[in-house]
Amino acid sequence: MNISNKTALVVSAHSADFVWRAGGAIAKHVKEGWKVKIVCLSFGERGESAKLWRQPNMELGKVKEVRKAEAQQAADILGGEVEFWDIGDYPMRVNDEIMFRMVDLYRTLQPSFVLSHSVKDPYNFDHPLAMHLTLEARVTAQAEGHNPGQKILGAPPVFAFEPHQTEQCEWQPNTFLDITDVWDIKRRAIECMQGQEHLWHYYTRVAQQRGVQAKRNIGITATRNIEYAEGFMRLTPSVVESL
Repeated sequence: MNISNKTALVVSAHSADFVWRAGGAIAKHVKEGWKVKIVCLSFGERGESAKLWRQPNMELGKVKEVRKAEAQQAADILGGEVEFWDIGDYPMRVNDEIMFRMVDLYRTLQPSFVLSHSVKDPYNFDHPLAMHLTLEARVTAQAEGHNPGQKILGAPPVFAFEPHQTEQCEWQPNTFLDITDVWDIKRRAIECMQGQEHLWHYYTRVAQQRGVQAKRNIGITATRNIEYAEGFMRLTPSVVESL
């Protein structure tokens, strides 16, 4: 596969999740010529839009409009192609129609890797549900007997991006991505999320902390200056020819 044909899939439970947790990965791969598809399952309209709901005479449709506009602007800055599935949040529910829609997307896109949420999150049940959908659809997309005649999916690696409460989610980073060269792009995307301004500095600090850890893990004698990084927990095994 030529680099210009390489694709990646990011499954985001809410409209801002992909920005905080994977904005650097999106921008970096787009910069390298990849096509990155972002699926926002919901707008985060009920559970992650408190600032909007505090405004007088606010209604659900308006909240969705604002959140969609913010996410679209952020995706445009990052360079990803975003889809809004609008399946609702708090609580989020996934039926077979949505699951098979994700299967179809897998088979059409044929991603080289997939990013979504941590498998556990006691603070937000929408997040692990999004990862469950991501994993279940991946397996179904690999099945020869599902819609015979379609090109089946291979085995793209799946990574869980960083949750807000790492320890409680039993998330441990085993992969670091240097995003120093695209940090300014990610920061501009972050600032599109006006409804959650309180998280701008938080995720800047996270990126700086992961940058320190990433640099430490390439060796203390490395000359490469990593200032910002994103951490991921790889859920699928690596297959290698040598260590």
